[in-house]
Amino acid sequence: MADHTPFFAPSPASFTASLASYHAPMERFRGADLSRVADRARRLLGDDVMILHTRTVRDEGIPMVEVLAAPSATIDRVRARLEPLPLPPKLRKVDGRPYCIALVGPTGAGKTTTAAKLAVRRGMFGAARPGLLTIDTYRVGGMEQLATYAELADVPFEVVYDAKEVDAAMKRLSQTCDVVLVDTPGRSPASAELTERWRSLLDTIAPDEVHLVLPASLRADLAVDIGRAYRGTRAHCGATHVLLSKLDEVPRETGVTDLALSLGMPTRWVTDGQDVPADLKPGMPRLLRTLGLGADAEPDWTPA
Repeated sequence: MADHTPFFAPSPASFTASLASYHAPMERFRGADLSRVADRARRLLGDDVMILHTRTVRDEGIPMVEVLAAPSATIDRVRARLEPLPLPPKLRKVDGRPYCIALVGPTGAGKTTTAAKLAVRRGMFGAARPGLLTIDTYRVGGMEQLATYAELADVPFEVVYDAKEVDAAMKRLSQTCDVVLVDTPGRSPASAELTERWRSLLDTIAPDEVHLVLPASLRADLAVDIGRAYRGTRAHCGATHVLLSKLDEVPRETGVTDLALSLGMPTRWVTDGQDVPADLKPGMPRLLRTLGLGADAEPDWTPA
């Protein structure tokens, strides 16, 4: 299994102040054409300025180009905290074992749907063939939902009930799969015995990556608390990445990047809807696009 170093989650009282450094300076510029707006941004923020996103707006009825820009140093700080390492060029191990990516998180975060998106999206892992494995045998309908997606997309699918079945299931998947997506039960703080059981089962599977799936609408202080609950311990592997789901439920995606930064883990993917497999996006481009969009950032414009 890969080295799952526990991540550091700042205290709820301190993370807001620490995030401020990622946003300053960051400016909006408007003008009649993009070249003039970009020149203004360079003069104010420096030659290494980066354009985060561009759009056409109406200012008092007049069409204008607006850009959100920041110095490259600001973007570099965000990338250093959130950008994941690339997936290995060859996902299948030397011993024939598939690369294993597990999804963990609270009930209702969207783990099962996200696992289906990753598994059935053509070319998601290049030429590598994906497979699905679930240890979520507790939730009514969850196993059947994933089995349906697997059947429709002709993706190998396995169900594991206890640790004794792991080796056989992985051997069957390794015959045709290069990467395996693992779905897990939602964690209930009130059920310590159940949590211990499935986390021990996940340790037996020995995933290479463990993605903590959290709704983007979750309060950041609650996300930090949940992150602590899923961190690695001496007994169990912990989350190595964060995967923000349901971005479509956050108006203008305000604060989404702040939420990811507060957890301090790399972000390989995000999801923004229920459509399988369409509503799955690379994490960094989407988070950079939302960087700097505060609740009061856009009161004076309407789409052109």
